Amino acid sequence: MLFQKKIKIIGLCLVALTLFVVTSTPFQDFASIPDEIRLFEGKHFSFPSALPVSGEVESSNPEVADIEENVIQAIGSGTTELQVKVGNFPIKKVKVNVLPDLKVYPGGQSIGVQLQSVGPLIVGHHFIETDEGKVSPAEEANMRIGDMIVKINGQSIKTLDEIGKFVNRAGENGEALEVELVRGKETLNVNVKPVFDKREKTYRLGAYIRNSAAGVGTLTFIHPESGAYGALGHVITDVDTQKPIVVGEGAILESNVNAIEKGVRGGPGEKLSQIHNNKVLGDVKKNTPFGIFGHMKGPIKNGVIDEPIPVALSEEVKKGPAQILTVVEGQKVELFDIEIVEIMEQKFPATKGLIIKVTDPDLLEKTGGIVQGMSGSPIIQDGKLVGAVTHVFVNDPTSGYGLFIEWMLNDAGIVDQSEQKPKAS
Repeated sequence: MLFQKKIKIIGLCLVALTLFVVTSTPFQDFASIPDEIRLFEGKHFSFPSALPVSGEVESSNPEVADIEENVIQAIGSGTTELQVKVGNFPIKKVKVNVLPDLKVYPGGQSIGVQLQSVGPLIVGHHFIETDEGKVSPAEEANMRIGDMIVKINGQSIKTLDEIGKFVNRAGENGEALEVELVRGKETLNVNVKPVFDKREKTYRLGAYIRNSAAGVGTLTFIHPESGAYGALGHVITDVDTQKPIVVGEGAILESNVNAIEKGVRGGPGEKLSQIHNNKVLGDVKKNTPFGIFGHMKGPIKNGVIDEPIPVALSEEVKKGPAQILTVVEGQKVELFDIEIVEIMEQKFPATKGLIIKVTDPDLLEKTGGIVQGMSGSPIIQDGKLVGAVTHVFVNDPTSGYGLFIEWMLNDAGIVDQSEQKPKAS
């Protein structure tokens, strides 16, 4: 019995000692050492001061980074491995990935967006009046909403006029059309025979078809060397099919904010803007979950921060005060205060990495918070571009989502996503 009590006491002591060790500052400092550290050239990473860390390079790449007096110093771009030591005892190997120095011009300008899809999209069906009754040849031929028309009778299709010519010719000759469709990742062919519309006095397929979209948003950044830009922070979808538009051609244009419809609980507000169709700022080459991307025709500055600023990696972003650049009147870009209230750790590209809250009384007075058209507004923290506004909370217009800027840099082609390194200009 006495032996069992001694065992229990020893066990309790061991538990208490373990709890003391794992909750101690040195142990917590050791546990906080990451397996991999990413830095831009010339930057450094500091270990907790309570942990006397030294180390040495254990790689064929000694010119990438060095470690001395609790600090890892990034020297040149590349990847290396460091053996971290406390005293003379090796405790951990740390991979260090050093990225070339990267700065961009922050945006904030209101822009208009015009997109034309690679091929016309089927956005609905309609019934045609014939002698035999109402019919929709497209629906009967299994042409579905969201399908993209890429070829007719083996010829590539870009415009609605081209479809119209094929339809009229086939209708007059009593022939069927062989239509090649893209449905998601699948390509398929269908045969559809146009019918004569008694009311419109022309031949039709019985489908609503569209090949363009337009809207407004906010420019996020411009890369000084390449002219590459990113904007919006989210994908553009077709208004009817709600499917992403595959870009064939596109442009961003100058835009003027004429008025603001304030956001209220249950109803997101909106920037009421005028797009200047004759003032093209750049092209659109990609439409991805993280925004639209292309190249500017020439340099433009926002009048608030007119010099390139550093960008922040996702692990550098922290909770607390920040600012956004956006337009609420005319073309004037202004800086407004926000709070980053939540950060979602993301090791791979994903949307909704940040939750932000507008705290600036002037912006709250003018807009009620985040409104449509503000998507893409750059988020600045500690002098670095850290992210972009993406969505508003419908039930709380003062708050919404943002994304980490590095995911937009990936899709802009400025950063190689597989290597997590900025590309050379």
